[in-house]
Amino acid sequence: MQNLDTSLPVPSVQELVRNGGLDAVPLRYIMDRDDHDHDHDSSEFDHRLAVPCIDMAHLLPAVSSFSSSVQQQSSELLKLRSASRDWGLFQIINHGVSQESLTQMRDVVQGFFELPLEEKKRWAQRSGSLEGYGQAFVTSEDQKLEWCDMIFLKALPANSRNLDLWPQNPPHFRSALEIYSEEMRQLAARLVKFLVMGLGIQQEIEKYSDAFNGGNFDVRMNCYPTCPEPEKVMGISPHADMSGITMLVECGDMPGLQASKTGSGSPFPL
Repeated sequence: MQNLDTSLPVPSVQELVRNGGLDAVPLRYIMDRDDHDHDHDSSEFDHRLAVPCIDMAHLLPAVSSFSSSVQQQSSELLKLRSASRDWGLFQIINHGVSQESLTQMRDVVQGFFELPLEEKKRWAQRSGSLEGYGQAFVTSEDQKLEWCDMIFLKALPANSRNLDLWPQNPPHFRSALEIYSEEMRQLAARLVKFLVMGLGIQQEIEKYSDAFNGGNFDVRMNCYPTCPEPEKVMGISPHADMSGITMLVECGDMPGLQASKTGSGSPFPL
């Protein structure tokens, strides 16, 4: 049985690209055709499929029982329930996470990946753990590799953090991650509350909100370097997350996230 709590060390994809002269993808990164059956050119997508968009401002409590906001909240709760049931994912707007926090987090993540390799290795993964800088879920010397470098950190609760693996370069990395993870924790708690309301089990709100308020929050930051043959590789292989809630934020201007619904891939921007 594979041990997914650790990962074998493999070369940095960024360094493969940085060293120059890479006009073809190394064999170990070329995915099998079956893997690429899940990947499509954007022109092939069914553009009638639109990832549901939830406006959290419409989910806020109504001012009064006679206000039109009561109906607005009810309608948005139905959208949330439908999105969760039929898609398992949705885009959210007016989420309450500050733009300052998002900008700072994007800046320090980009700054970290722009560091020289030897500097990033100060926070490299250690034997027996996924935490730190490296790659995830490499369990065999023979398996195909993803076109991705990453740093994975436990963020909350605070006593779960391994600060030896929290970068100190860029200088504001730690403070940015602390603020970001706390705002994301609050967002997750709000989302859970509304999901429970959408299911019509209001009596369970406190139970589930408390569970997410006190739960474990991990942050994975990915870097997908420029690839000479992008049609042959996968940034991250198709998968389903095991976490209660996964919140995704893109850092660049190039959309790359893809969702799967009834066998169709559909890229969606965040």
